[in-house]
Amino acid sequence: MIYHIPWIYTPVRTVLAFWHQLTKTEIPELAKCSVVMRERSRVEETIYAMQRAGAGSLQVISDFDMTLTRFAHNGKRVPTTHNILDNRLLMNEDCTKRMKELLNTYYPIEIDPGRSVEEKLPLMVEWWTKVHELLIQQRIRKDLLAQAVKESNAMLRDGYTVFFDRLAEQQVPLLIFSAGVGDILEEVIRQNRVFHPNVHIISNYMDFDQTGALQAFKGQLIHIFNKREGALSRAAGLRELQGRPNVLLLGDSLGDLTMADGVSEHQNLLTIGFLNDQVEERKESYVNAFDIVLVKDETLDVPNAILKHITSLKDNK
Repeated sequence: MIYHIPWIYTPVRTVLAFWHQLTKTEIPELAKCSVVMRERSRVEETIYAMQRAGAGSLQVISDFDMTLTRFAHNGKRVPTTHNILDNRLLMNEDCTKRMKELLNTYYPIEIDPGRSVEEKLPLMVEWWTKVHELLIQQRIRKDLLAQAVKESNAMLRDGYTVFFDRLAEQQVPLLIFSAGVGDILEEVIRQNRVFHPNVHIISNYMDFDQTGALQAFKGQLIHIFNKREGALSRAAGLRELQGRPNVLLLGDSLGDLTMADGVSEHQNLLTIGFLNDQVEERKESYVNAFDIVLVKDETLDVPNAILKHITSLKDNK
């Protein structure tokens, strides 16, 4: 016979060939050993749908600490926005000691796969509240924040320039949703020269008195497990995000998955999770929750490759 396969199967074979070409050739970064996907076909279908819709339909929502910033460098932990405040310019030795004690007490709870979100929630509120109270007691000065960031070992992930610049060039809004300190976060981005007009930040911001000393934190406390409430009440009101139903979400915690809840009627959602620590204990839960899991990957190579592919149609116009 001339036809070994009925013609009705030909389109299916063509689609499968396309998906193979997509992942093996056009996005080789998805084949990195650090990449784990529960449903590869769904990832490929979502990327293709986003590409067809183009950059004009896309928005990126990302956590900051240990997502856009590195988790570690040369075997040492990279400071979070809260850790950057641990500077002799800003706080005394006793405050530093108490901050570390709080970290050693509550961080293991935050990443404990054996505890439910319901169990962790009041403890996270307790942690963040105690930290903020300590910082307020130090009367941290606004005019010293830039110097503290400059003296710190804060590091954005490798490939951050490509990430921020491409989003700006393609006019894709980037919403950074952080439980860290917004003032420090902004300064890190600014000193790395990637604070473009398309960047929007929802975080815990300091409130300074007339002398420039910290007197409180503004608004509702944002911690790792209440980002959904913040997304619904604050992110949904950002005009720049309206009419962009496709979402690329980046985070390093299961709590980050709720950051897109403020997007009304999203069409396509692709989630990328950075699994930085306690890999074996948490891998299963991350793979079950995120579309793509990046295991101990200190780069933005995969998000950059996906963004390049999604916006490639516009590039070719």
